[in-house]
Amino acid sequence: MFKQKKILLLGGLRYLLPVIKAAHDLGYYVITCDYIPNNIAHKYSDEYHNVSIVDKEAVLALAQKLQIDGIMSFAVDPGVITAAYVQERLGLPGNPYASVLILQNKDLFRDFLREHGFTIPNSRSFSSLEEALSDISWYVFPVIVKPTDSAGSKGVMRVDSFADLELALQEAFAHSLSHRVIVEEFIEKQGCSSDTDCFSVDGKLEFISFSAQHFDENATNPYTPSAYSWPSTMTKEQEMELASELQRLLSLLCMRTSIYNVESRIGKNGKAYIMEVSPRGGGNRLAEMLRYATGVDLISGAVRAAVGDQVQNISQKPYNGHWAEIILHAENAGKFQVLSIRKDMRPYVIDEDLWVKTGDQVSSFSAANDAIGTLVLKFDTEEQLLDALACQGDWLKVVVS
Repeated sequence: MFKQKKILLLGGLRYLLPVIKAAHDLGYYVITCDYIPNNIAHKYSDEYHNVSIVDKEAVLALAQKLQIDGIMSFAVDPGVITAAYVQERLGLPGNPYASVLILQNKDLFRDFLREHGFTIPNSRSFSSLEEALSDISWYVFPVIVKPTDSAGSKGVMRVDSFADLELALQEAFAHSLSHRVIVEEFIEKQGCSSDTDCFSVDGKLEFISFSAQHFDENATNPYTPSAYSWPSTMTKEQEMELASELQRLLSLLCMRTSIYNVESRIGKNGKAYIMEVSPRGGGNRLAEMLRYATGVDLISGAVRAAVGDQVQNISQKPYNGHWAEIILHAENAGKFQVLSIRKDMRPYVIDEDLWVKTGDQVSSFSAANDAIGTLVLKFDTEEQLLDALACQGDWLKVVVS
């Protein structure tokens, strides 16, 4: 008798909607869980349970009760460790729990990279404000201060002098579930940093991508990404070096078949840095963007992998044009009125995904969860793309009152 496979998705944000669609297209039964019943993804799943995704034992008990075939935390960083824990306890497909713990904790990750000879920024981690402020001789500014276990740029600040350090540390501690922060050397980048998704099959990188990450200097938090573009600003040699180091990292950690969100950059010193690697799909629709740009469906691959089915059609493909994704956001808090796009730019807009309606309250842009939508654009040339991003304020306006 045919048994429909069950997949448990942790979280309920809108980034799960294409994952739910892919799972349904593959014939799977989709269950979602978190502690917010009104989250949008629960409207599209087959079943919802009110269970906190950071409570490993509660999610494990739910998974056992439901007799699931797979579990995944796609674009939902707080659930990645829980998913790996459940996978290992129940013998479900997934990556080693110990390796996921290393990847998901910035201080453990930096220690692992240092131990194995990767290029890393100088850094230290702390468990209290007093500890972080006890040795001021260590700090060489600028530094970046961030929680060891948060995502979406929450609690991340650049600090240029000791006078501003305490405030940044307090903000980082406030956003850390484990109450730990990491302070590290700020790597001045050459070109744009990269934040995009990759995929391994049986531990071998079969698809790797690099993007150009863009920021809004006028945003409340100028370190929250406001746009992405493909291809990257890196040279082929730099991309090859990063790809080789990323493969070495995955091999050392005994990773298996998985999607990854990877942040990397080239420093002004010419060195290549792997900044973060998370065994999940990235937020901000990154896997969807790669499907637009290359035709490779990482989302379906991740869903298949989660339930133990054979992953198909994951291979390296070139970009079919010059692509950009703009993260729509308001410069100031207020009531959303309208999204205005100049008429001559409309032909370049492939997809407009607006998450708010007139009169909705919106926040200023201090973290990824302050976004109000996305625009997907395709250009024929690099010059067109760069001009559109540089002059964004001339043709794109988010009007609030």
